[in-house]
Amino acid sequence: MSARTLPVPDGLEGMRVDAGLSKLLGLSRTVVAGLTEKGDVLVDGQPVGKSDRLTAGSWLEITLPEPERPVEVQAIAVEGMVVLHEDDDIVVVDKPVGVAVHPSPGWTGPTVVGGLAAAGVRIATSGAAERQGVVHRLDAGTTGVMVVAKSEHAYSVLKRAFKERTVDKGYHALVQGHPDPSRGTIDAPIDRHPKHDYKFAVMNGGKDSVTHYEVMEAFRAASLVDVKLETGRTHQIRVHFSALKHPCVGDLTYGADPVLAKRLKLTRQWLHARTLGFDHPADGQWVQFVSEYPADLADALALLRSES
Repeated sequence: MSARTLPVPDGLEGMRVDAGLSKLLGLSRTVVAGLTEKGDVLVDGQPVGKSDRLTAGSWLEITLPEPERPVEVQAIAVEGMVVLHEDDDIVVVDKPVGVAVHPSPGWTGPTVVGGLAAAGVRIATSGAAERQGVVHRLDAGTTGVMVVAKSEHAYSVLKRAFKERTVDKGYHALVQGHPDPSRGTIDAPIDRHPKHDYKFAVMNGGKDSVTHYEVMEAFRAASLVDVKLETGRTHQIRVHFSALKHPCVGDLTYGADPVLAKRLKLTRQWLHARTLGFDHPADGQWVQFVSEYPADLADALALLRSES
């Protein structure tokens, strides 16, 4: 166990204890809530609850647990994961549904890095132990194209490219209803949901998040939308379209109609990382990769087209 004493920064004024300390210390809100329950979070010498509000200038005393051991990468083959491109610096894969990018506490399913290890692909050692070589991520329930760095140089270049927003990230999403206007930009900050730790939401004071979209095809109950991301927040597309009252079809977490999802035989959100383009870290030449729709998404589209 270790103890830290520090003042509450001005930027956390009025925030809930769990949300504020999550930002301040980089811990999950669940971990912070557990600390408050054990009396390990004091403000001006008094224990506080997770929903109490912080006051700038107050003194925090926090007893932190010992850091957990990193989750180990298991070299297990991933069924359906296809390598679209590989060279000395990068490997580009087509990620199937139900596969996380890297191991994390509580996740027991397959991972991209584990699948690459099983295939004998050596990736960069930069980054945390469980996500070495990982420069961006897709949700386990989202399919499509992604890149992993093989060389240390590629890791550095690609991390910078994602941070500086020079990577072209193109998604296709099937959303409920018909967005109006049919082409536009969603510029709304995103932060963790105030009540549900596993969700995110549009919130004042959140991280700036920008999504560009254009309807490609309209059906009776839904629209197929081409999406370009300026930023890459967790669940960004799902959160932004849910906020517009046009959630991704099948995305029950963010308010999608379960009846429509069942009719289309979808057990996850209709969201696919369609294209990925970037300057190759070796020579700076622009490269772009495309992922075809997996069967469940293609079948749902075919059914909608047959009804139109």
